[in-house]
Amino acid sequence: MKVGAIGLGSMGGGAARAMLARGLAVTGCDPAEAARRAFEAAGGRAVARAAELPAGTEGVLVLTFNAAQARAALFGPEGCAPRLAAGAVLVVSTTMAPADARALAAEAARHGLLYLDAPVSGGAAAAAAGSMTVMASGAPEAFAAAEPILSAVAGRVWRLGDAPGLGATMKVVHQLLAGVHIAAAAEAMALGIKAGLDPHLLYGVVTGAAGNSWMFQNRMAHVLAGDDTPLSAVDVFVKDLALVEALAREAPSPVPLAAQALQWFVAASAAGHGGRDDAFVIRAFQALTGIALPGEPGGAEARRPS
Repeated sequence: MKVGAIGLGSMGGGAARAMLARGLAVTGCDPAEAARRAFEAAGGRAVARAAELPAGTEGVLVLTFNAAQARAALFGPEGCAPRLAAGAVLVVSTTMAPADARALAAEAARHGLLYLDAPVSGGAAAAAAGSMTVMASGAPEAFAAAEPILSAVAGRVWRLGDAPGLGATMKVVHQLLAGVHIAAAAEAMALGIKAGLDPHLLYGVVTGAAGNSWMFQNRMAHVLAGDDTPLSAVDVFVKDLALVEALAREAPSPVPLAAQALQWFVAASAAGHGGRDDAFVIRAFQALTGIALPGEPGGAEARRPS
């Protein structure tokens, strides 16, 4: 299958490499030269613009930052739609509002293309391993056409229904939990450090006890290592938790914990940390408490927990 992979960031790049490993003919697309070089080093071909994808491309996996980027890459003046084979399938995994997913699906139909509303979760490691969780909705024909892509990138595919927008809704609800859990993990770590606990021992106790969460275990390991390289950035949750609030207003349904978590991510972004790893929302707590994080002067020695 001839596939385009639009967005070669930490998750998109991993997913593109997973498709390569399963024998798909993948052309990656990203405006960032470093991302293109990394994909080419893995054996793929990469282009800077979606309009440069090979003619006759049969499927496109989209993992851009937001819906506006996805729309431009697919249907904008430099989009890939004119390059695609008749009846090609768009597997759009960008986190976006349900209304945006429905609008993109309608545009795809006008171009004679199939559309799968298919957000993903699992992080960079799962993307590279081809074991992401896919929460998808779309017509049976879209699922069938997307099967080679889904088999390459997913450990599990949840079929949520035929209507585009259901996948996007599920992802927004999921991101409520993810964002709140990261903010809560940072809050707990900051409190423990301020109160005099060794952060490495705190991490060991929590990850072996009932208070643990996947996000605490995964993200606080980054804090202990003093590594703020963005696998998922603070600004991702500024965007995603804003989507949660918008969905809550539309429903309507109160989301007080998500609203508060959003403000911690906004605070970290406003302080200049928006492009750093989302675990470092803890720097918003640091600014208020004066704590030293592991690896900083006065902090615990940086090392990854065993």
